[in-house]
Amino acid sequence: MNYDIIITGGGLAGLCAARQLKQSGLSVAVIEKKEYPFHKVCGEYISYEVWDWLHHLGLNIQELNPSNIQNLQITSPSGKIKLSAPLDLGGFGISRYTLDNFIYEQNLKVGVQFYLNTTVENIYFENNTFYISTQQGQMLTAKYVIGSYGKRSNLDRILNRPFFYKKTPYIAVKYHVKYDFDKNTIALHNFDEGYCGISAIENNQHCLCYLTHKKHLKKHKSIPEMEKNVLCKNSFLKDIFTNAEFLWDTPETINEISFSPKNPVEQHIFMVGDSAGLITPLCGNGMSMAIHGAKIASEILIQAFEGRISRKQAELLYAKQWRKHFYSRIAWGKRLQHLFGNTTLTAFSLMTLKHSMPITRWLIKQTHGSKISL
Repeated sequence: MNYDIIITGGGLAGLCAARQLKQSGLSVAVIEKKEYPFHKVCGEYISYEVWDWLHHLGLNIQELNPSNIQNLQITSPSGKIKLSAPLDLGGFGISRYTLDNFIYEQNLKVGVQFYLNTTVENIYFENNTFYISTQQGQMLTAKYVIGSYGKRSNLDRILNRPFFYKKTPYIAVKYHVKYDFDKNTIALHNFDEGYCGISAIENNQHCLCYLTHKKHLKKHKSIPEMEKNVLCKNSFLKDIFTNAEFLWDTPETINEISFSPKNPVEQHIFMVGDSAGLITPLCGNGMSMAIHGAKIASEILIQAFEGRISRKQAELLYAKQWRKHFYSRIAWGKRLQHLFGNTTLTAFSLMTLKHSMPITRWLIKQTHGSKISL
């Protein structure tokens, strides 16, 4: 089958790009290795910077009953120091299980083609055409390809991306819980070499998601023991793990999380979302960046199909726009990550920031974008 554009990966960036491109009259296919709905390791907080654009696409997110988050809380690894600050723009909480499935169903209505339970086996570019073979035996072709397959994939190995071969010490764990916590606040609770976020989503539930060093899991042998002996040294986390109702028998997990630099265009493929670059989870903006990146890539590809710019110009323009909007945010995320997870440094940083709210609010702005224009 031949398409104008094939999107590898059906996460938020891929789904939003597919919708905008299809609404522009292009033939679009999405290859996704799972079947909707499904859970993903994610903090499930989205900055309001993308709210208007989602509705511009005809996606009425309000009908999903997302939470409205306007405040930030950060605690030290002991839980003795707490910083609270307003989020100037704020955000909303919604589970990936609900949101991704909603956009998928809306995309079916406008004619986006989906290949579910399908894995890319190989991809190559020749004579101005992409050729994609799948493990299920399909051969698909397209003029352009968007890579929207997440933090780490076998596609990164196929494309020989350098970060894929670098081992990383980070693992992430996510639960959905019911817990008596302010629905308007997102909290980041620090612990030894890690941090855990909790914020409200739909249906009176909260997303509980944390990043930690794999050495803790190796030492304590299991996730529950690690949580008991490492995370629960923070009094706030101890209360959550003691009193929350955990809604899953086992958590969602992911390892080998890399914050190494990535190219926004790789072998003519337009990378969006975490495939293009990963902001540290403590900044809580990966979802909004993915959606915004999908908008940028889609608008540039529409120009290319209209004959206004060449492939080379489209690639250069996308790389330039991606770096303009996201490079600084990712860099600030890395800087801030160094302040957290260390018992002494985190406590000192929070005490300093508590007494300098203008600096605190300025730092928050460095990892958040403004409302994107329609």
